[in-house]
Amino acid sequence: MPDRSAPAGTDVVPLRAAVRAWSLIALQSFGGPAGQIAVMQRTLVDERRWVGRGRFTHALSYCTLLPGPEAFQLAVYLGWLLNGMRGGLLAGGLFVLPGVVAMGALSAVYVAYGTTTAVAALFAGVGPAVLAIVVQAVVRLARRSLRRTAYLVIAACAFLALALLAVPFPVVVLGAGVTGWLLGRRDRRTPTSAGPLGSQVTPEADGPAPLVPDDGREDPHHQRPTWRRAGAVLGVTVLAWGVPVGLVVLLAGRHSTLATQGLFFSGTALVTFGGAYAVLSFVAQRAVETYGWLGPGEMVRGLGLAETTPGPLVMVLQFVAFLGAYRSPGTLDPWVAATIGAALTTWVTFVPAAALVLLGAPYVERLRHNRTLAAALAGVSAAVVGVIADLALFFALHTVFARTDRVTTGPLHLEVPRWSSWQPVAVAIAAVAAVLLFRVRWSVLRTLGVCALLGLAAAAVGLPVR
Repeated sequence: MPDRSAPAGTDVVPLRAAVRAWSLIALQSFGGPAGQIAVMQRTLVDERRWVGRGRFTHALSYCTLLPGPEAFQLAVYLGWLLNGMRGGLLAGGLFVLPGVVAMGALSAVYVAYGTTTAVAALFAGVGPAVLAIVVQAVVRLARRSLRRTAYLVIAACAFLALALLAVPFPVVVLGAGVTGWLLGRRDRRTPTSAGPLGSQVTPEADGPAPLVPDDGREDPHHQRPTWRRAGAVLGVTVLAWGVPVGLVVLLAGRHSTLATQGLFFSGTALVTFGGAYAVLSFVAQRAVETYGWLGPGEMVRGLGLAETTPGPLVMVLQFVAFLGAYRSPGTLDPWVAATIGAALTTWVTFVPAAALVLLGAPYVERLRHNRTLAAALAGVSAAVVGVIADLALFFALHTVFARTDRVTTGPLHLEVPRWSSWQPVAVAIAAVAAVLLFRVRWSVLRTLGVCALLGLAAAAVGLPVR
């Protein structure tokens, strides 16, 4: 048991104990952000009593407001609370490591064997299941975030702006944040805190006081938010983030696929609010339609792979980069290019996400119950419902139909399916997945397994699955 009388400025828990805890959390982090956050809450709040529940929720609200994967950022924040800067970096690194390894291996398997009948049949079952999973995410998030008419309007406007008008994703998020802030100024009923999809706050269980209590006024390490500290964090981040991208641009060329991926995913890391599903809504359009790194159906398969691995769902970006670099390797061997692309994309995705937490945490610890942050967060959370609904529409079009057409009429930008290309096997499997998730209430992993077997069965009896 850690020493509960440890002096301020030292580790709250021994670093060795923190390593063991974060390693166990990482290996259990399946099921998307809701499941990952639940694992952290159970381990750090309920079982080990390291962090108070109110402190946990406060950190969660801040991480939800940031661009980037909120579960990863929550791990960095909690690691910082427990062991300072090195604890935050350690927690974040351990949290993503199993997913990086697993997703890299699965991406390689897909590239090597994805065209075989057996693997194609597996993905034919996984794709429709992912569609049902995304729809479930929309429903769950809507129940939590759209409790007032104003937020329902924000969500609807976000969906229409993306699906019909092709408004840039950052503009939608910024507009939603400003709208939420204005609503907060006019109506004091605006929520004072909010967590991401699936988060729950329940009363503290009986037991010893947490090491980082809810009533603590400052962070345990007394890291005051100074300009000097902020400059140091930003300087290290710019070097760690920019040097690898600069080297790739210098060695591979500004217009190479690797350089484009490094720059594109660097920008993505700063504007992707709302978690992995919202990220994909932004990435799918550019990766599929602008750069041609992979097909729309492969985006669905990539998310299906990410759902089966531990760690953040945003690891699907590793899959996207792997395929894009493998197919356009330039002068490099395709496997070398794919490995570099996947590693670079992972690096530029998580480095800024961690930096935002470490930069802002000392300030946030002094902004408890700030209504301005809460109001902006509520507006962004409402818009994320519309963003994920747009992603569900994208997946539905490319899962249920084999072909679609882009139609532009004035300000409208529509993707219209070719009705003759509908795929009955995909529709049937998606219906089964919906029943398992919504009525039977099976887990995501169990549902994916059943649907993968249905895809194999359909191929075995001669039904079209490609």
